[in-house]
Amino acid sequence: MTNENQNVRVAIVQAAPVIMNEEESTQKAVELTLKAGEKGAKIVVFPEAFISAYPRGLSFGSKIGSRTTQGRRDWLRYWKNSVTIPGESTMKLGEAARKAGVYLVIGVIEKDNESTGGTLFCTVLFFGPDGNLLGKHRKLKPTAAERIVWGEGDGSTLPVFETPYGRIGALICWENYMPLARAAMYSKGVQLYITPTADSRETWQSTIRHIAMEGRCFVLSCNQYVTKDMYPKDLACYDDLADLPEEMCRGGSTVVGPLGEYVVEPIYGREEIVIADLNLEDIALSQLDFDVTGHYARPDIFRLYVNGEKTESVKWLNENRGWI
Repeated sequence: MTNENQNVRVAIVQAAPVIMNEEESTQKAVELTLKAGEKGAKIVVFPEAFISAYPRGLSFGSKIGSRTTQGRRDWLRYWKNSVTIPGESTMKLGEAARKAGVYLVIGVIEKDNESTGGTLFCTVLFFGPDGNLLGKHRKLKPTAAERIVWGEGDGSTLPVFETPYGRIGALICWENYMPLARAAMYSKGVQLYITPTADSRETWQSTIRHIAMEGRCFVLSCNQYVTKDMYPKDLACYDDLADLPEEMCRGGSTVVGPLGEYVVEPIYGREEIVIADLNLEDIALSQLDFDVTGHYARPDIFRLYVNGEKTESVKWLNENRGWI
């Protein structure tokens, strides 16, 4: 990394998608990416599940032992408005990254395009400033009722990318409570540790400040700001929202430095593009007394093995895959 790139401006986009609408959510992401680029950002981060919804409050008609027809209709709508990779949405996002000249990191709901199955994944996409899709990370472990609608990722999508502004990687929301997942990221030398999330509680702030200190890295945490009136009124299970508050997700997007101090205080109660100017030398300064995978590690006692292979439910042992 050259000295001229020790400083980088980042943009954390705290906003809501157009819920259950892939096309309009993508267009909103494009417009906000261009705005962030106009503000001088070189790295732009969007929240978890920005295209096309983090389905907070929705049951999809599912209870232990039963599902409803109405819930299946909402599921179909969610599935239809999820992102195929590659596809029209990824093309538009890549073009926005190219026009803005930024690295774009964005949470999407990914429709499985690698098999004939109907599984959805909570995914983060990484685009380069040339518009190319650099790669993706699929959430390893959906939390609680998220498991109704999302599948699990595997170790083949745990990338960290080298950029002129430091090494970037991401874990999504409560994956960050998995100590071994964090250790895997630290082992790849992540410097800009991105945490798209749906958690707006105060405890989340404690989590990301701990990660910044533990990893001696910058943590870029991005959440949505969502109100109930943003939900489509014609959802089959709209009554699920009846007793929920008007402010469904209050935000809390922020940037934390490698000694656990806020670079930008958390933003609550509104949509906003949060801008922060970072000096990567702060990482080296912080490592005098702690380097989690360097002088503070004890590989003679503790060692982590990571399976980085893609897991498949069916594996063919020959090339003959023809139908009979």
